[in-house]
Amino acid sequence: MSTSDPTSWRTRPDTVVPTVLVIGGFMSSPPMYRGLRRLLLDRGVPEVVVAPVWLPDWMLAVGRGQGAVATRAGRALLAASAASAASPASGGAPVLVVGHSAGGVIARILTSPEPFAGRRMGGSSRIGAIVSLGTPHMFDARSRSAQKPGETSAWANDHVPGAYFAPRVGYLCVSSRAVMGTPLGTAKERRTDRFYRGVVEAPAGSPIPGDGVVPLAAALLPGAESIVLEDAEHANVIARRWYGDAEHVDAWWLRAVEIWRAALRARTAG
Repeated sequence: MSTSDPTSWRTRPDTVVPTVLVIGGFMSSPPMYRGLRRLLLDRGVPEVVVAPVWLPDWMLAVGRGQGAVATRAGRALLAASAASAASPASGGAPVLVVGHSAGGVIARILTSPEPFAGRRMGGSSRIGAIVSLGTPHMFDARSRSAQKPGETSAWANDHVPGAYFAPRVGYLCVSSRAVMGTPLGTAKERRTDRFYRGVVEAPAGSPIPGDGVVPLAAALLPGAESIVLEDAEHANVIARRWYGDAEHVDAWWLRAVEIWRAALRARTAG
């Protein structure tokens, strides 16, 4: 669509509606995001594409790294871009990407002009905003060599640090303080404390808030806007309440769209 086309998003950045790409988290599969997809469609999104990254892909990534996962997500980004171009409501606008857990790091990698695991993504022009849900953006350097998620986060922080493409790409980090880790608490709190300390460094004996998997401090990306929820848990299968249930989607979705539209305005101004 040309800038003179009245159906193009460039002529109406304040009224177009985003096409959404969902990138799932570590050890997830697309059916786990059916509920989130339905909620977004109910809120007026013309199309939601869920990246076809399945449990076996994640299992292979444990030993081989996440290059193949990023490739699958990149192909899904192309599909979402095509859906946006075909939608009168989206008008071909850059996609709004929602990344859950490790999917938020993969979303950032998709914007990188530098090759990741031998694969060149360079998708920043196709992405209008990245919304991360409980994403471990800031792994402690001590864990990088031992954990593949830590290695991937470290790569993103080295090549597309912080809100790297702002203001032409919007960034929103959604995190939670629902599950406290403490070395002097219940058995669950002690287990959570040990897990959190494998991700972030914290003073000895101090409690660490998080969503049960990702500590709050790790989910905050420098330069990005942040929404901290009080009772959202990380997993979308075993958790009673997670980032993608109706109540919590309503806590971040409207702001996500505002940030996405601000990025569109920045592109038209630029």
